[in-house]
Amino acid sequence: MLRSDSPRRFLPAALVLAAAGLALSACSMGGSTAGLALAPGLSARMDQPGASLDRAQAIDIINAYRATNGLPALQHDPALDGTAQALATQYAQTGTPPQTPQELVAMKLSAGYSTFAETFSGWRNNAADAAALRANATRAGVAVAFNPASTYGVHWVLVLDN
Repeated sequence: MLRSDSPRRFLPAALVLAAAGLALSACSMGGSTAGLALAPGLSARMDQPGASLDRAQAIDIINAYRATNGLPALQHDPALDGTAQALATQYAQTGTPPQTPQELVAMKLSAGYSTFAETFSGWRNNAADAAALRANATRAGVAVAFNPASTYGVHWVLVLDN
C-alpha cells in the first residue's frame, strides 16, 4: 500500500472517477447531474511548461467534497497559495516531500498526477488524505510545480490553515 504522501501514478480512470465524484456531490447537495461536465481547470494537464492551475476551481472541488461531509467551505487564500507554491517548487526540484510547516493545520502532497482532478481523486480515495481534506480549517491554498527532469514530473501541494 502507498503512503498517503508518497508519489504515485494514477490510472486513466481518474477523470471518470473525478466526474463521478462531482456527480455524487451534486446529488448529495440537491443539485442535478444533467449536463455535468468536468470543469476545464480541473482537467487541464500540468505536465507541460507554461501550464496554469485554476486554483479557484481546485478549491471549489474540495469545498464540494467538504459539503457532502457536512463541513464548511474553505476560503481560497492567495497567501497560502504562495506557501503551497514554494513547497511545490521545492518538492519538484528536490524530489523529497517537504515537511508540513508548523503553523499549518494540514498539508497534502502528491506527485505524478497530471491534472488536479486526478490528484483530488487520489486524495479523496485514500483514508488519511480524505481525513486531511476534512480537517478543521478555514483557509486553503493549492499549487503545482512541473519538473520534466524529475521522476514524477508534476508535484502538487495543498495547504490548510485557520
